Amino acid sequence: MHSRNWIIYSLLTTVWLAIVGWQWAEHLRVEKSAQAALVVRGRDITTTLGLVLRSQRRFGGLVSQERLEPVLQELVKTEDVSAIQLLNKAGDVVASAGQPLDLDGKTLSATGLHWERDSLTLANLMDLGTLTFTNGSFGQPIIVLPRREAANTNSADGRSPFPWWEPGDGGRGNVEPPRASPEGSGGGPRPSREGGSRRGFGRPPWMSEEEFRGLGTRQGLHSFLVVISTRSVRETVDADAWMRRVIALFAAAACAGVAVSWRAWSRSSELNLRLIRASEHNKHLREMNLAAAGLAHETRNPLNIVRGLAQMISKQDDASDEIRGRCSDIASEVDRVTAQLNQFISYSKPRDLKLTSVDVGRVAIDVIRTLEPDLEEKHIPTPAVARGLRVQADEQMLRQALFNLLLNAIQAGDQRTTITIRGGVGDDGLSWLEICDTGPGVQILDRQEIFKPYVTRRKEGTGLGLAVVKQIVLAHGWEIECLQNQPRGAVFRIRCMKSAPAV
Repeated sequence: MHSRNWIIYSLLTTVWLAIVGWQWAEHLRVEKSAQAALVVRGRDITTTLGLVLRSQRRFGGLVSQERLEPVLQELVKTEDVSAIQLLNKAGDVVASAGQPLDLDGKTLSATGLHWERDSLTLANLMDLGTLTFTNGSFGQPIIVLPRREAANTNSADGRSPFPWWEPGDGGRGNVEPPRASPEGSGGGPRPSREGGSRRGFGRPPWMSEEEFRGLGTRQGLHSFLVVISTRSVRETVDADAWMRRVIALFAAAACAGVAVSWRAWSRSSELNLRLIRASEHNKHLREMNLAAAGLAHETRNPLNIVRGLAQMISKQDDASDEIRGRCSDIASEVDRVTAQLNQFISYSKPRDLKLTSVDVGRVAIDVIRTLEPDLEEKHIPTPAVARGLRVQADEQMLRQALFNLLLNAIQAGDQRTTITIRGGVGDDGLSWLEICDTGPGVQILDRQEIFKPYVTRRKEGTGLGLAVVKQIVLAHGWEIECLQNQPRGAVFRIRCMKSAPAV
């Protein structure tokens, strides 16, 4: 039964651990899903930012800083973005919006991501402004024109030589730029097709080639960084974590409930099994008691007659000493047979319990007082008794069981033997009682056999004393076992005794 209980408990523990592992895996999946959704949202923001940059460029691919930064600020306000930085190829900041961004110590992954507890940094490494030179002409970079550079484009009268580019106007072109002249006609803008019309995006006429290259190196956009708050991810992950914890707690409570139910059921089954065995044993004993009663009735009378005749013969005046000795032996043997017959009748007697609250210590002291002559004969000290233990039992039967166990320990011991009676309440709420001695002990092979009728290792023993104890124990639904006492002797332990409240 105990091994089966451990199998059930292990199985329930395994089920709970499997549920916890499943919930942990699901939590990781939810976390990855929330992070992936945030990354997709970040990619959408970077795509939008790229479109904004391309839409803001004007003649020569130039974007005014005073025109660009308000747009970035609006993007930071409308989106859950905490910072935007536009970088050149060297990694220097060309334009920014939102909180300052410190990249020292940060390492971007191969996908351009850097995760922190409160933020996610996305890097768009697309080449947005690196100068190229193809077929003798420049490409179309996006260059952020600082305010001081825009001021340098004005002519001597303070107006821009190009009416479609007015820095003071916030970079908003109010006049459509002219169409470019045919190739080779000057440094004007080259023709390009956009919406059916052509607009130039080459080197501005007011800049030399070297100035344009230098400006593109310093202010040409190569990439940009966007920092997004991870608040939505944290909220989703925290809510899911609480839900998983609740599921794990419910699973633990369910497994614990099943374990408690199984333990109660197994204990109930054990008690029912012991009660069934005790009932069958009592039924068998009742049948034996009928036979024993008839045997006692038919045997005691002849034995008493034989004993009486032996005593009469020994008292005759003409009886010799030999005859008187023989008559004394006859009386002794009749007494011995009568004692065995009485023990057999006691063993076969059905056990009808009268349960009361019994003070085990008081009953043990009474039994020890009865056995004082036997203790003095063997020079054994008075046994120590633990007090305060109360159980539900038939007091007379408990007294008889203690008497037989103590007498067995006294008869097996010598003057070096000590006897101790101790008891207590176990973790399961059931009481236990032990009679310990430091005598010769019991061999391992005999620890089960000694409780059987007529099994004894003493010449003068009848083999029914411990059998009667086992019978009383079974009638109460208890258990008894013989163990080795360290370093010497034997321990007779009675378990599963139902505790009783103090009266």
